[in-house]
Amino acid sequence: MNKGSTTGAEPAHYLLIDFEATCADDQSIARAQMEIIEIGAVMVETETLKVIDEFQSFVRPERHPRLTAFCTQLTSIRQADVDAAPSFAQMLEAFKPWLYRYRDFVWGSWGDYDLHQLRQDCDFHRLPNPIGAAHRNIKQAFAQAQGLAKKPGLGGAVRMAGLTFAGTHHRGIDDARNIARLMPYALGRATLPSR
Repeated sequence: MNKGSTTGAEPAHYLLIDFEATCADDQSIARAQMEIIEIGAVMVETETLKVIDEFQSFVRPERHPRLTAFCTQLTSIRQADVDAAPSFAQMLEAFKPWLYRYRDFVWGSWGDYDLHQLRQDCDFHRLPNPIGAAHRNIKQAFAQAQGLAKKPGLGGAVRMAGLTFAGTHHRGIDDARNIARLMPYALGRATLPSR
């Protein structure tokens, strides 16, 4: 499995992932019982910071198969999307061949939520984590590189960069694409226009 760059040099690629998961605003779904319902992943070439590949899939949840109205409103993911979706195990079987066409990468997400959610789903389904590479918290990297006292949410960071959010916020693939747009700022190659 890919272990990311071991030489200390930058990896050839950044795998940027955003998961959407079952959720509720009334405590009816405990944090430990949330399940991934969408994966959005983009592969970014480190040298150019261009997106060179994408992977997206909805995922059918098992513990709470009916999406809450809150979840649908937040993510725009419909019940029909997850009802027709592959299981978590089936999604991983499609994801792994896509992922391992790339040899040298680290993976990142906006915060550590996605790292923990992937581990939680793998544990629940008793499946090995498909990503052997190191994880980087892009939100933290963005704040550090730009000298920010607080770590902004993804939507706020996009606005700080003078950009308009592309797509629908809280959709996995759109969030992953927007994270990719912020990589020049997270890596310190660009400075926020207000700074």
